[in-house]
Amino acid sequence: MSSPVDPANSSTLVSPESLLSAKGAQPLDRDAFLKLLVAQLEYQDPLKPQDSKEFVAELAQFSSLEQAMGINERLDLLAAQSRGLQNAEIVGLVGKQATVRGSLITSDGSGNPVNIAFTLHAPSATTTVKLLDETGRVVRTFDLGESAAGTVRLTWDGRDDSGLVQPAGTYAVSISAEDANGAPVYVDQETTGRVESVSFDKGYPVLHLDNGTFVPVSDLLRVGS
Repeated sequence: MSSPVDPANSSTLVSPESLLSAKGAQPLDRDAFLKLLVAQLEYQDPLKPQDSKEFVAELAQFSSLEQAMGINERLDLLAAQSRGLQNAEIVGLVGKQATVRGSLITSDGSGNPVNIAFTLHAPSATTTVKLLDETGRVVRTFDLGESAAGTVRLTWDGRDDSGLVQPAGTYAVSISAEDANGAPVYVDQETTGRVESVSFDKGYPVLHLDNGTFVPVSDLLRVGS
């Protein structure tokens, strides 16, 4: 005949406190909380059963946990659906002209005008714009002199400083501006191109333009047809 086991001396007892300690005192999920509650009932001292009020309180806590996890799951689902709709709209930009923050322009090599735009954050005493080809050679320099704060626009005729039409390709726009004291003036540059494709870097959309520019969608300024 087996003798009754003394819960206080049994080496197989597992207390809720020891379970929580084994988990590194991390927040319990739904399954862990339920296992803890069952273990507490299974290994409680039969001579000193758990107070009914405490048990009801733990059941209420479990119910609250269940409801909170359900709300979180629904919020995650709504967030995923929202991201899906936003990504679908962004993919719809493919084939359209987009103006983004950037410093590259594209010439077709025929001498057709190419628009250049940038924004000065303060008035400048000197403003210089240089166009560089793919080898880094300066092909054209514009000395704009004084410029007011705000958007500055100019047109490049596709020619170098000697008047020769430059070949088709991508050119970098380098802008330097200084105020009357010789301090640099902050410049925001813009570039326009056709959106060829959209990629998702760690879930975040990146636009690929036909002028070789890769920019996050947060740098998108305007969209044309």
